[in-house]
Amino acid sequence: MLLAIHQPNFMPWAGFFHKWMISDAMLLLDTVQYEKNEWQNRNRIKTAHGVQWMTVPVNYRYPQTIREVGIADRRWPRKLSISIEQAYAKAPYIGDYWPELRKVMHEPYDLLRDLNAALIRVLGGFLGCSAPLYMASDLGVENTDPTGRLLELCDALKADAYLSGQEGRVYLDRDVFASRGISLYFQAVEAPVYPQLYGAFASHLSVLDMLLNVGPEAAALVRNMGDKTA
Repeated sequence: MLLAIHQPNFMPWAGFFHKWMISDAMLLLDTVQYEKNEWQNRNRIKTAHGVQWMTVPVNYRYPQTIREVGIADRRWPRKLSISIEQAYAKAPYIGDYWPELRKVMHEPYDLLRDLNAALIRVLGGFLGCSAPLYMASDLGVENTDPTGRLLELCDALKADAYLSGQEGRVYLDRDVFASRGISLYFQAVEAPVYPQLYGAFASHLSVLDMLLNVGPEAAALVRNMGDKTA
């Protein structure tokens, strides 16, 4: 069983969902330290004025983990909805995907982790991601060593293979994984190019941009953006 692990980012880019698609299970790693001004509470869309950030305001105190970070302002969904609707009013598939996402976004979440997980499930459903989705904090793994934590999470879900991002080649020890009977693979992807509003193509945006622009074709674009390598 091939397990992919990734932090629960806010409306992630296509590469996140590619990792989910090519795995047998996907685990949202909410037990690591929250990274301020990274991807956990924000992502990017494209507007008539260029690429812009969409951000969820949070209450964060170092060294909180992702599962502890709260949402700071209940008014944020209304403001962000207006920005998205203005940016994608002419997108061909806004009516197919945005109403459900907007409904989920407006639910009264207290924790950023719960908001992100809910949006990830909806976006993954649109893209045909069918592998089970788990939350690390539900598994009772408290190991704080990065490699030890990954190994214990694999054990908890009975995974005999782990899918890392390419950056894992730098710090993951193959021998340690092999000693536990866990095969190690790395995701290799290239960002897909697709029809997009507002001139020159902008890459690595939230997958929301792809869905609203190309609709059902997004699933194949994501699946074909790469593979795994040993």
